[in-house]
This record gives sequence, C-alpha cells and structure tokens, in this order.
Amino acid sequence: MAPHRLLCQQPVEADHGRLKARLRPMRGLKQERSARVVIAGHAFIQNVRRGHYELAVEKPPNRRVAIAFNELTMAI
Repeated sequence: MAPHRLLCQQPVEADHGRLKARLRPMRGLKQERSARVVIAGHAFIQNVRRGHYELAVEKPPNRRVAIAFNELTMAI
C-alpha cells in the first residue's frame, strides 16, 4: 500500500478502534435504533474533540470534551 494511503487511513482506524472498544462490552448492537444513537453520539464527541463546534474551542484538545459537557449542562 502506498505511504500516503496509510497516513490517510490512520484517523479512520483510530476512530474505528475507539468505537470497537466501546461496543465490545455490549457484544454489538442488537437494534437499529441503538446503532443510530451510538453512531450519532460517537460522531458528536469526535466533532467536539476536533473543535468543529463553538464549545471549548479555546481550550486544549485533551480537555475539550469535559469542558464542552460542562458548558452544555449550564445551557440546559
């Protein structure tokens, strides 16, 4: 495989690894609805982590998710 192709795949594989780790204790998803909820939640967390929302964008990436959840709880 070409070296540039490997570099393109690394973020995808990292996301896949996190999702697999989350689903392993559940032994997969039994219903389509639960699959939709888990996938949407996973995508939301990844987008917060990458700074795609205006939640905790000025904070360091390793603290973004925790701070974003604190901001969301104050808004609710």
